[in-house]
Amino acid sequence: MSRLDLYTSVAQKTASLVIRDYSTSFGLASRILGKEARQHIDNIYALVRLADEVVDGVAVEAGLENSMVRRSLDELERDTYAAMESGYSTNLIVHAFAHTSRAVGITRDIVEPFFTSMRMDLSDRTYTAESFATYVYGSAEVVGLMCLAVFVRDNKPLPTQAHVLVAGARSLGAAFQKVNFLRDLSADVDGLGRSYFPGVRIDTFNEIDKKRICDDIDDDLSRAAATLPLLTADARRAVGLAHGLFASLNAKIRRTPAEVLKTTRIRVSDPEKLLIAARVILGGAK
Repeated sequence: MSRLDLYTSVAQKTASLVIRDYSTSFGLASRILGKEARQHIDNIYALVRLADEVVDGVAVEAGLENSMVRRSLDELERDTYAAMESGYSTNLIVHAFAHTSRAVGITRDIVEPFFTSMRMDLSDRTYTAESFATYVYGSAEVVGLMCLAVFVRDNKPLPTQAHVLVAGARSLGAAFQKVNFLRDLSADVDGLGRSYFPGVRIDTFNEIDKKRICDDIDDDLSRAAATLPLLTADARRAVGLAHGLFASLNAKIRRTPAEVLKTTRIRVSDPEKLLIAARVILGGAK
């Protein structure tokens, strides 16, 4: 094994540790994938989580002023682009992501919107319909596109199929993000000072607001589900599991009174997650 191969191996093990410790849902879904695809997804998730942690409080807790937080994000972005070009970074997470980007064809035009959205978190506190769409595209839909690049790396789809797959990947990413916004209403407003949904205020949030958002999420999930048959078997199971977990979470949010959502973070229990996983693996549900 060359020194570069050893370094890349260590970098990827570090990335896998991030998804294991930060996300039970995505970690569970990624474990269904084959070894190579699973590692690529871990590498993508780790970079996304690293950037998210910069803007969501860890840097501030460490004592950084907003200008320094912004500088840290800028440095991470520059390092990411440089590593995508060279195939090397001193940052293990960035190095792992660069390895994946070069292996599966993730390009800068997909990565740039992600960092744009992360930068919006440093200044924007409320969103219009237009800025919300921009934010969701960069923070979530492009992540779906990155994952799609992993899934089709060895089996390029026909142009007609590619169009459907791209739409589905974007819809699934959007659904995941909107679910997270909805269940984190209080934390986002009280802890981070952000209100993502246009026209929605936590003090007046009601059942009508909740139903409208849940319906929108279900529409995204429906569009995403239509693409599952076009994926390879292991990708179909993994994406189907992630889809099922968030569909279950959205259904649980829909059943929860709006007043409760203002103060309580809703989650799917571990036994429920395992049941959904079993259904997907055994082919009983998607």
